[in-house]
Amino acid sequence: MSATPDLNRRSLLRRAAAAGLLTLPAAGLLSACAGSEPAQDDNSGAAKTKDNPFGVQDGSSVKVVIFNGGLGDQWAKEDEAVFKARHPSVTVNMSSTQKIKTEEQPKMATQPSDVVMNSGADSMDISTLVNEGAIEPLEDLLAAPAWDSEGTVADTLLPGTVNDGTFQGKFYVVNIAYTVWGNWYNAALFDKEGWQPPKTFDEFFALAPKIKAKGMAPYVYDAVHGYYPRWALMATIWKSAGKQAVIDIDNLKENAWKADGVLPALEAWEKLVKDKLLLPGQLDHTQSQQAWLDGKAAFIQVGTWLKNEMAETIPPGFEMTLSDYWSLGAGDKAPNDVYAGAGENIVVPSKAPNKAAAKEFLRAVLSKEGSAKFAELTKSLASTKGSGDNVEDSALASANELMRNAPQDLVSFKFWNFYADLDKESQNLSAELMAGRMTAQQFVDGMQGAADKVAKDSSIKKQTRSA
Repeated sequence: MSATPDLNRRSLLRRAAAAGLLTLPAAGLLSACAGSEPAQDDNSGAAKTKDNPFGVQDGSSVKVVIFNGGLGDQWAKEDEAVFKARHPSVTVNMSSTQKIKTEEQPKMATQPSDVVMNSGADSMDISTLVNEGAIEPLEDLLAAPAWDSEGTVADTLLPGTVNDGTFQGKFYVVNIAYTVWGNWYNAALFDKEGWQPPKTFDEFFALAPKIKAKGMAPYVYDAVHGYYPRWALMATIWKSAGKQAVIDIDNLKENAWKADGVLPALEAWEKLVKDKLLLPGQLDHTQSQQAWLDGKAAFIQVGTWLKNEMAETIPPGFEMTLSDYWSLGAGDKAPNDVYAGAGENIVVPSKAPNKAAAKEFLRAVLSKEGSAKFAELTKSLASTKGSGDNVEDSALASANELMRNAPQDLVSFKFWNFYADLDKESQNLSAELMAGRMTAQQFVDGMQGAADKVAKDSSIKKQTRSA
């Protein structure tokens, strides 16, 4: 895909080019229009009601930009229909692209779009958007009546969705997809061979020779984009070292990367590389996913957008099944915690011409009707509760099963959204470790050094994670 809990593949992808994304002068993203008046909502005079809580003006227009990646864009067209059924006189100008930063960033200081799905490898850095005041706080969206159910919009959202979109104590980002990450395998193949999907690295290492005997690589991953392997590395760190160790990492606590359990987690992946259990080749996300579908590898780690992204090339009889990331064993502090959360973020620019209609469109996106269409079309859960209840699909069912059995705490990391430099360094080091050009100890030392540099830089606004 082009998840975050990060949920983020495309939370995933929103972090892809995190450092140096904003190419305007150092004075800031908004300095280009210093002294100008903020754009005004074009909703003056519209009555605010339960069905129109933001007072959207009849005859107005709203410009919506969708990231057309692994989830496609058909779901957004369905949301447009939901919106238009209630606001038939409002014009929705919807477009799709994979070049969010390239096309939308230059507009942020002048005349931006009203709704921007900020995802993909060419995405804008969220922390910079927040720090520069370039995007609108959306607490009023959370407090608004739900589109087609009781309670508020906030009441309809899955756990973690609000937290994943909150920065500096305010809710800025609507993450529409609820992604579950883990190791995927072909259940039909495993049943045929009598293989049991491993739950620990030791079980995987014991199974690997049997997989290789069948002419397959035990594992394949995206070796081009560093944020792909990072999900697996960080999930293993959480399982091994526990939640508090991750909170300390996110909060730049001194020597947080040297906490008990961090190094062993990375050493498990170092062993996987050293034992030559990876499919050779510099494959990107879709190439590695296709290699897995072609039976060249037994496992691949990625999020629940996988099936939709590869829908056209899934072989007949291939049973895509998601299993949890492997734990190290009895010493793990959180072996059963699942990596899941809200991703595929949408923002409303502060200078959007029609913020009222933008927020109303997001209400429609988060509706029961809209989220059910999202799950049906993408085979991935939406961030609205119950989105996948009526979708019959083996891949989605395995993700649902993981979530049904998941503990209260979900694996999540914040530092890559908090600090662009740490994001970039973690991607680089993850790629180096998985390429066999770096040891686990060197990874730890590199991340600790990068974290110390950010912590000591008084020019960088610090963020705090409490949970």
